[in-house]
Amino acid sequence: MSIDLSLDRVRKLQALLPPYTRPTCHITGTNGKGSVSALVSSILRASAPSPTFLVGRFNSPHLVTVHDCITLNNSPVSPEMYNAARSRVEETDANHSIGASSFELLTCTALHIFETVRADIVVAEVGMGGRLDATNVIPDETVLVSAMTEVDLDHQSFLGETIGAIAREKAAIARKGRPFVLGQQAHAEVESVVREVVGQAGGDVLLAPTVTLRDWDEVPDGPLPSAPLPPPPQPVEAAIACFPETLHALLPLYGEHQLANLGTALGVISAICTHSHVPWRAHIAPDSVTRGIKETTWPGRLSFHKLPGRQQYVLVDGAHNPASARTLAAYIAQLRPRIVTYILALSHSPPKTPAQTLAPLLALSRDIKIGVALVTFSQPAGMPWVRAEPIEVMRTTVFAQAPDTEVWASNAEAAPFDQFRTAMLWALDRHANTGADGLIVVAGSLYLVAEFYRLMRSDI
Repeated sequence: MSIDLSLDRVRKLQALLPPYTRPTCHITGTNGKGSVSALVSSILRASAPSPTFLVGRFNSPHLVTVHDCITLNNSPVSPEMYNAARSRVEETDANHSIGASSFELLTCTALHIFETVRADIVVAEVGMGGRLDATNVIPDETVLVSAMTEVDLDHQSFLGETIGAIAREKAAIARKGRPFVLGQQAHAEVESVVREVVGQAGGDVLLAPTVTLRDWDEVPDGPLPSAPLPPPPQPVEAAIACFPETLHALLPLYGEHQLANLGTALGVISAICTHSHVPWRAHIAPDSVTRGIKETTWPGRLSFHKLPGRQQYVLVDGAHNPASARTLAAYIAQLRPRIVTYILALSHSPPKTPAQTLAPLLALSRDIKIGVALVTFSQPAGMPWVRAEPIEVMRTTVFAQAPDTEVWASNAEAAPFDQFRTAMLWALDRHANTGADGLIVVAGSLYLVAEFYRLMRSDI
């Protein structure tokens, strides 16, 4: 089964369901849109005018179960709530022979849940692209602000072969008369394309504020943690249009790229304050924003964990394309480990190749002793088009780029979860005596990251 990008089916389906009326922040981009949505929803929750204030969030793909991609106040919806909404959506689809795709059904399920509970604000992440993504069925009048994170090459088969073409697809979520926050970009051509597309739609481009690192200050920040892992949060500052004073905050999301993501999130918050008329916007204040930043969690993105009963830290990251792999590699280099063991799986997603994604991870300093465990991942629910790169293809790629690398390859016939468990045992044995000088890294796909979180819930 292939992906068929179109709004025809989802528009027909959504028109037969209760109208969607919830105020919404719509976020697109290649990398970082999930982090931005997590930051925005955490800040909005910290700024809630009452305990009953509901912040909905829709991310994709899901991490461990399909329910965790739809959250209310940062908690996944219950299976009962999800199943009731999904049944209503699927019944409507079947009764009218629409033939909506899995992601279209999921999107309508999320919107139906948010409408049913009367969410006060929703943060919706685009699935792929923007113009033809199912989330673009969200009515124009409900969108408070749209935003775009960094654009890079990914999904070229669907979105175009160039950065400019991809940016054009993503910028098409712009709405007439609404602000469009443009996050920091690595490619200069993105801004001109975005200004053209947003201008044609009648929107208003706002550049995201710049977030910079600052020195740790024990007065507002408290004592600086002394343990090497996990690292302390990043002390940051930023000036945003809606506040006269500079914000000082602790950012618990790691990596330099998260400064840009926070800038995009702050741009969204500022746009809500300056460009919308929601009655609760006056409750967004500097102290609630800094508290929301500090309380943000976003599993599977440069996340540090210890498995039950183990002392070795594991760094888990969903880096799945060349740009995010470069970001991960740069962060690992900053930590200066002596030994790194990757547990890797990749999705088969031409024209992106395994070599393009693996190259940055295998190009760490020669002073770092690298080992690689190669596995596949469990088929994600509702995504029959997703498949893992064959282990032998990845092994050939690793040896071609780093022939001296120690490689452990799983038995491809074993169940994916068993592959991952065995790979983790191999990695733990490799790090038996490394302490803080060694790092196990799970990366290559969010579907593999899901295997890690399943392992966290079991005995290894």
